[in-house]
Amino acid sequence: MKNTALITGASNGIGLELAKVHASKGGDLVLVARNKSKLDELKTALENQFSIKVYVIGKDLSAINSAKEVYDETTKQNIQIDYLINNAGFGDFGMFVETDWSKEQQMINLNITTLTQFTKLYLQDMLKRGSGKIMNVASTAAFQSGPTMAVYYATKAYVLSFSEAVDNEVRDKGVTVTTLCPGATESGFQAVAAMEESNLVKGRKLSSSKEVAEYGYAAMMKGKTVAIHGLMNYLMANSVRFFPRALVVKLTRKIQDKAK
Repeated sequence: MKNTALITGASNGIGLELAKVHASKGGDLVLVARNKSKLDELKTALENQFSIKVYVIGKDLSAINSAKEVYDETTKQNIQIDYLINNAGFGDFGMFVETDWSKEQQMINLNITTLTQFTKLYLQDMLKRGSGKIMNVASTAAFQSGPTMAVYYATKAYVLSFSEAVDNEVRDKGVTVTTLCPGATESGFQAVAAMEESNLVKGRKLSSSKEVAEYGYAAMMKGKTVAIHGLMNYLMANSVRFFPRALVVKLTRKIQDKAK
């Protein structure tokens, strides 16, 4: 029996690599992103290479109630979602007072509202069956506040807190919720967030999307609650609890500032 995974933000970066990983295991896919033409290309490539079925949905997931529209479509097509991977998300770089509100509103809608609605809708079906896996992609940004990316860091803190709580509620009912927390990754995220010049990424060799996807998928399959990719990321994420919060915020600001 093939397990079907629904992956959001599947047209590039970590989402695209997650689709490849799942397809390589022989699983069918539902891929969701704004860029349907890219999804169509990926569908053809994966179906030809792995002899699986791929259903694509072009959708702007920053729009309110877009998750319900996707859920209704998969229900109409009689597609059972065994694994839900909420990967879609984006950030923005700059002082909060200067950044664009409309972009931040879209970010909150996508990173928080849509992810939460997807989780609620598909989780209800999973619990009725007594099986299923959910992976919500957060970030190492979830573990502290982030000056110059204040809203993005806050959305990822929400994802981590929310996902841990839901995992605790459903784990004994046959469903697991994994939170994947990658560090800075070579995925196109930096360009969208306009942060190529920050100390965090400029001149650094970043983890590849493929590495993060393979790690995250394996963690989801094992039912791990929180999965932090990379030893240094793991140490940094867990060390912040031992330092005064004011100091952590100052250090994060220094890392995030534009390189000189």
